[in-house]
Amino acid sequence: MRSFSLPLPVLLSGFVAVLVGYASSAAIIWQAAVAAGASAAQIAGWMTALGIAMGVSTLALTLWYRAPILTAWSTPGAALLVTGLQGLTLPETIGVFIVANALIVLFGVTGLFARLMNIIPHSLAAAMLAGILLRFGLQAFSSLDGDFILCGSMLLAWLILKGVAPRYAVIAALVVGALIASLKGDIVTSSIVLSPVLPTFIAPTFSLSHALGIAVPLFLVTMASQNAPGVATLKAAGYDVPVSPLIVVTGLLALLFSPFGVYSICIAAITAAICQSPEAHTDKTKRWLAAAAAGGVYLLAGFFGGSITGIMAALPVSGMQMLAGLALLGTLSGSLHQALNHENERDAAIITFLVTASGLTLWGVGPAFWGLAAGGISYCVLRLARRA
Repeated sequence: MRSFSLPLPVLLSGFVAVLVGYASSAAIIWQAAVAAGASAAQIAGWMTALGIAMGVSTLALTLWYRAPILTAWSTPGAALLVTGLQGLTLPETIGVFIVANALIVLFGVTGLFARLMNIIPHSLAAAMLAGILLRFGLQAFSSLDGDFILCGSMLLAWLILKGVAPRYAVIAALVVGALIASLKGDIVTSSIVLSPVLPTFIAPTFSLSHALGIAVPLFLVTMASQNAPGVATLKAAGYDVPVSPLIVVTGLLALLFSPFGVYSICIAAITAAICQSPEAHTDKTKRWLAAAAAGGVYLLAGFFGGSITGIMAALPVSGMQMLAGLALLGTLSGSLHQALNHENERDAAIITFLVTASGLTLWGVGPAFWGLAAGGISYCVLRLARRA
């Protein structure tokens, strides 16, 4: 009987893909859960559920299609939730997750995904995302004022690695931040536990204002900034996989896990590119092994979700703010470029950006919705005026 083994580059690519994903956005998810009023134990349960859901979906899709299909949580979606969930109860938060994931399933089943992306101008979707992410960039650099040594060291480490090995820049910032905080005695290790924490079921409550103000923008951000680039990355790597089944599977799994804290599961782009590159395997037909390895690492990370949450809680708040800001810097700059790249759409895009960034809330509906609404109206009026 022939033994089965995975080459070291394959295992390493799978491990690095998951590590980059967690290092880049686990801090943001932790902030979103805190904004919703979740306790440390509940947040640990959320991380467990997210890890298991991503592991199961990655393994299922990768093994079925024999293609390197990596799933992930929506980092921009988590950023939206940090502000959107302020003042909500946990049942209301779960209701938001269910509505957003149900919309994803609906658009996957009906094939409306591509149509929606054609209806909403890409510049406005990018401007909305940039408005959501702006506070993270501002927060990161304002943290230099309170803890210059820690945050300055993280920024310097990020800058150096960004120039020579961009893939590991965020990881370098995390490592340096943990080292500096440890030397300063700012790490609280009492919250770090190595035992698994099971997720707890939370019964949802639903609200129309929360659905319009948070769930719909979460749905749009997940589809436009995660699923669309994820599918594009997969196709650019030469893997022709049917899109609708990917959306349906990830959406259904997220919907099933929503009461346990899973706000989204989507097709990965940046981390997936690690498993889709020649560094993962020289043979394109065998790169799916790297994604399968990542799925196994996801399951392991889910099993130790409590430990990951403990690490997030152990680090100083200023360090976490700097880490989140640096992790989202590329997404923020890319979104601004896409938003302002088309001259005819620039005015509507900047209105979308400013309204979203302003934090405007009307009738209980949050700023992401109003930013998109204001930008959409401006886009239509300006377009009609130019035609006239």
